[in-house]
Amino acid sequence: MTTAPSRRALLAGLLSSAALTRAAPAQVGPTQPGPAALPPPPDPAPSGPPRFRFDEVVRRARALAGAAFEANAAPLPAPLAALDYDAWRDIRFRPDRALLGDQDGPFRLQLFHLGFLYTRPVTVNVVRDGVPTPVPYQPGLFDYGRTTIDKPLPVNLGFAGFRLHYPLNKPGVLDELIAFLGASYYRFLGRDQLYGLSARGLAVNVEGVGGPEEFPVFREFWIEMPPKGADRAVIYALLDGPSCTGAFQFLVYPGDETVVDVRCSLHPRRELATIGIAPLTSMFFIGENDRHHSDDYRPELHDSDGLLMQSGGGEWIWRPLRNPKERWISAFEDRNPKGFGLMQRDRVFEDYQDLEAFYHRRPGYWVEPQGEWGEGTVRLVELPTQNETHDNIVASWQPKQPYRPGEAVELSYKVRALAETDDLHPGGRVVNTYVARATASGGSAEGDDPRTRRFLVDFSGGDLAYWLGDPKAVEIVPSTTNGRILSVSLVPNLHVKGFRAAIDVRLDQAGQATDLRAFLRARGRTLTETWTYPWKAA
Repeated sequence: MTTAPSRRALLAGLLSSAALTRAAPAQVGPTQPGPAALPPPPDPAPSGPPRFRFDEVVRRARALAGAAFEANAAPLPAPLAALDYDAWRDIRFRPDRALLGDQDGPFRLQLFHLGFLYTRPVTVNVVRDGVPTPVPYQPGLFDYGRTTIDKPLPVNLGFAGFRLHYPLNKPGVLDELIAFLGASYYRFLGRDQLYGLSARGLAVNVEGVGGPEEFPVFREFWIEMPPKGADRAVIYALLDGPSCTGAFQFLVYPGDETVVDVRCSLHPRRELATIGIAPLTSMFFIGENDRHHSDDYRPELHDSDGLLMQSGGGEWIWRPLRNPKERWISAFEDRNPKGFGLMQRDRVFEDYQDLEAFYHRRPGYWVEPQGEWGEGTVRLVELPTQNETHDNIVASWQPKQPYRPGEAVELSYKVRALAETDDLHPGGRVVNTYVARATASGGSAEGDDPRTRRFLVDFSGGDLAYWLGDPKAVEIVPSTTNGRILSVSLVPNLHVKGFRAAIDVRLDQAGQATDLRAFLRARGRTLTETWTYPWKAA
């Protein structure tokens, strides 16, 4: 796939938003003039103008789909076009100029400056009393630090994106809650979480079938003025791309597990056979199941460690992530999935030993489809990466039937920022996966064959602690799509208050691949989620 660097470059800027926030903390209070920088809204007609709503964004998306996509944005003024990353990052929004404070609501709006990778202007509107007003560019909104802009910039310059702040962790202290920056990427946080993975409005041809991946962009936003005591932020967005346009509504509910309620109306310009709905993008470099890429002193380096899925039939599936030697695509066929997401299940600091990145505080994003999504696949794309700065994991829903031009697609779903996944389902969960030679702790000489591997899986939670009183009643149910299972064993693991399963698998020939599955049951009752893992013989 040739487009991965583009995705990674876009995320590099989004990563910087957290650093900018830490450098410029803001307090809620009267020192913030809020929307004073905005011009007054136009006078209403005698009968009153129609209030701006989601339907207006849908109308614009439909009309935009009938026109050709403008691939080349107008060049930025020379002072901005020459900015490198450090110069762009030094331009920071002034917290005392934050918007949305007119009605003493709890949210504040800050904007990202154009420059560096962010060359396509985004229009940001504030909707007050149903009337949208564009935020004009003003140099006074920004602290330029050491970056020098020696020429006046136009008021219609636009912005690179925006972020909302909210007293998420402490009363009276504004923390970054959600940020939209680059293409259709956005990220949000729950309480005591730090930025890791990202969500996107839409993914198109992530797998690079017949051409490069496309990156649709949010070209315009509308943010409603929140009243005093508001418990949510309301954001509308207009999506534009070579293959599709779309209207989006984001209802953002901050909390321990911040929830983003997404509603979208998609309008294809051409047939969409490789579209990704509710896409999530993350990073996995090394973990306990995959350490062949690094001798780093830190045991694990990842923003997410697994794909979790609940099928339409109710089965819970856990697929540990990997940093493969070559691009790997996994597809989980389903009908009307109940949920899927990229999780950071390992929350133990000692497993990362990182005093700067704090990987154990990265959230997982859990997507809950609303209504029936029909037949399709939850698709997981894993790309090889040589360091932890590269985004190399994408998960999304791909419908079985292509979306066709002229046929609007209406979808709704929720995305939750999770710290713990223990409450998602009542069964036992996979907490560790290890891969080793089958002779690692006993076994025949056949275990030295590169076509043979041992997979060790720790299951914990649910009723497993109860069954430790009668461990012989618990059995492992394994399967493989290729090759054969040589042996299995299951022993209590008191360290996780559960069980450790060992599965020895042999493939028929070098280069052959298989998908492994295993779960635990007792007396005919399923006790755990299903562990699944791909393996290719050397």
